[in-house]
Amino acid sequence: MRIDEVRAKSSEELKKELDEQHKGLLNLRFRWHTRQLENYEEIKKARKTIARMRTVLRERELGIETNVPS
Repeated sequence: MRIDEVRAKSSEELKKELDEQHKGLLNLRFRWHTRQLENYEEIKKARKTIARMRTVLRERELGIETNVPS
């Protein structure tokens, strides 16, 4: 998920999506350790998406304005 897509969502939507992403990451880790996941890049992508979501939520909590190019 791109950062502009994350910023377009409301805080409540982000919190729900963040929970889903955490569950998905847990599933990916289980699949990796049971040798059912062939591409480790999926785990990296999930972690980066979670980080983006947490960053946007924290920015909103602190009231930081972001300059989004149009």
